[in-house]
Amino acid sequence: MQESESPQVSFIVPVHNRLDCTEAFLKSLLAYTQTIPFELIFVNDYSDDGSRQFLDSLEDSRITILHNESRSGYAKSVNRGAARARGEFLGLLNNDLVLTPGWLEPMLACFKQRLRVGSVGNIQRNIKTKSLDHAGIIFDLVGLPDHFGKNYPFIFSFDYREFPAVTAACMLIKRSLFEEMNGFDETYLNGCEDVDLCLRIGKQGYRNIVAGQSCVWHHVSASPGRRDNDQSNNRMLLETWKNELLRYGRRDWPLQYLMRYWKKPWLYNGTKLLDALVRLIRLKTGDSRWAIEKRARIMGK
Repeated sequence: MQESESPQVSFIVPVHNRLDCTEAFLKSLLAYTQTIPFELIFVNDYSDDGSRQFLDSLEDSRITILHNESRSGYAKSVNRGAARARGEFLGLLNNDLVLTPGWLEPMLACFKQRLRVGSVGNIQRNIKTKSLDHAGIIFDLVGLPDHFGKNYPFIFSFDYREFPAVTAACMLIKRSLFEEMNGFDETYLNGCEDVDLCLRIGKQGYRNIVAGQSCVWHHVSASPGRRDNDQSNNRMLLETWKNELLRYGRRDWPLQYLMRYWKKPWLYNGTKLLDALVRLIRLKTGDSRWAIEKRARIMGK
């Protein structure tokens, strides 16, 4: 393996089990990330499936292994890895990605081609269904995050497009900005920490952008326990950001619903769609009681 050099990008990859995914991910990273000097920091989050032994066996001077002595979660693991990083950029990656040729270059180029760039995400496809899974993050009428493009039958090609947030399954951000933002909020546990970070970045006048010419494959929530804390994470996000998320939802959600089931019209719920449109009209006219009531139920009030 080549000797380490000053990295341009520090990839931070938390790992909790799924050794099979980690092996495939590493193979794709080494194969398709050859033009950019990088370091790779694996943070083993208390795996018990042989991942620790595999990571410790890696012999590459660019790779650093950190082991959590108890289950810490995604936010703490990334923050720990970022504290050891040396690169100008942090590449936050999930271990259940499979990278593709040319995936990184459009993401890096965004920082030169656009002003006030905060974070850069990309197009992600579900490796099982082959369908689109992520092309940015928007919000529904209650204010909960949703993946733009999920299950769309197609998406028009684009170079760069701005969104309220992007997923940290594959995110590029300047290390200096990540440090300025104090990294991820560690009170989130395996969910919404990336959305919260992007919203904080946006509040400081930076932009969250999807690089449309970068595409990767994603197993989608492959790590055990990934969804265990969704309710508490959603509750905290809604409590923190309140009406700002409702504003995004009023703007973006109706088209999202229509496009999601375009390919499978039998999945349309006409009553749900009509109800959503009525709610949208009520929200537009200032009657937000429905959203307030549903948010209250989510937050246990």
